[in-house]
Amino acid sequence: MSPGRIQPSPRFQPIATFIPKVAKQSFCSRPTDPRLIMEHIVRAIVTGSKVFGRAATASLKQAQAASKYAKAQAQNNPNAAHTFASHGLTLEEACKILNVKPPQQGKANMQEVAERFKRLFDQNEPKNGGSFYLQSKILRARERIESEVRQAEEEMSREAELKEGWKPKVFKNR
Repeated sequence: MSPGRIQPSPRFQPIATFIPKVAKQSFCSRPTDPRLIMEHIVRAIVTGSKVFGRAATASLKQAQAASKYAKAQAQNNPNAAHTFASHGLTLEEACKILNVKPPQQGKANMQEVAERFKRLFDQNEPKNGGSFYLQSKILRARERIESEVRQAEEEMSREAELKEGWKPKVFKNR
């Protein structure tokens, strides 16, 4: 041993003997050993299944949370969950999209809703550089407001009929 040369400590001796072996292997060449090929395939399968498993559990948790939320909404207002699911937006969102006031006691200015709908729908025509997505949102907003008004009118007519009482039309033969 020469005094100017530093020797690796015995603790690092296994690493020092491993480095030349690693340097001789080419990572770019194709592995020819079937065991290495199988090892890589098994690793890929295990890693893929771990990723898939995590994604599946995360989506399951998200679905359960959405289910609990929908159940709570349905208990608070039985009609709200159905109308949101069928139209995809709330009444507030629909009114904001068309920039109209929300229906008060089942009455809305349907003339104003129709005018705003026509103007916004024509402005967002895809042929004129508009967006089909925005057109569909505008259409859904109008449908949502119309269905809300229609439901309120049906309820009011039922209540009015109940107040008057049921009067069947009876035909008398004379």
